[in-house]
Amino acid sequence: MSRMGDVLAGFHAAWEFESDSVLIRYERGIRTPKLFQVLAERRVPLEAISGVTLTPGRRGTVVLRAELRPGADPLLEAAAGQLKEGCDPYRLVLPAERETLAEYYADELRAQLKGDAEAAERYLVAAPEAPRQFKAYDAKASFDGKTVNFRWFWTGASSAKWKAGDQSFPVAELAGVEWRSPEVFEGHLRLLRRDGAAAPAQADQDPAAVVFGLGYGPVHESLPFAAAVLDAVRQSGAPAVPSGAARRDPADIAERIRHLGELHQAGLVTDEEFSAKKAELLAEL
Repeated sequence: MSRMGDVLAGFHAAWEFESDSVLIRYERGIRTPKLFQVLAERRVPLEAISGVTLTPGRRGTVVLRAELRPGADPLLEAAAGQLKEGCDPYRLVLPAERETLAEYYADELRAQLKGDAEAAERYLVAAPEAPRQFKAYDAKASFDGKTVNFRWFWTGASSAKWKAGDQSFPVAELAGVEWRSPEVFEGHLRLLRRDGAAAPAQADQDPAAVVFGLGYGPVHESLPFAAAVLDAVRQSGAPAVPSGAARRDPADIAERIRHLGELHQAGLVTDEEFSAKKAELLAEL
């Protein structure tokens, strides 16, 4: 492969090539996506990578991207395909004039891969470390590595959550997490119980969930939190349930589509965003 320690720098990140991994270091500049700044760096073992692509980008750029095996990264597992392109931690955007150099590194990297696209049996990329916390709309969520705690805010929590009281969930009782991005409409983080207990369809009525939107529980805070919990669940020995695995109640889907339609009519969501998000919701049925 390329010489160990070779570095390919792009916008917002640089890839350092090592004998058994690629170390991705993210910039801390004001234009760098906040998620990258929070992640700081990611060491990606070669066994976690199934392929490498190099494609034309926008405005005179090319994009080098590492494609990870399913189940290799708890962050991507928690995101369940909801990350916007600009927040994909495995895309390296470079000026088009560096295409030849990028192609060289892409070829060198491909030569070291086994081409294994099967799901990984364990997480190969380290999860964001605990402790973690973030402020949702209706609660403060905290995780110390062993227990998830929800402390309700009287200004945002529903009466159902107030009646249930503040919540603590030992990792040993969890089967996984369900994270919904707050980018367009309400997001939430729902803890999936190992005992399979039925949960209310609406996250704002579920004591095992916190809800958030713009300004509350943004992606760069809530997603690393979800990934850290998911990793802890996997390490506890329980078969982790990915964020997108749960089938949704049709009434819940209908309500979310209705709200999305209101945002669309108000001009807060573009035609393309409305169509894309509606399709995503219908696919969950």
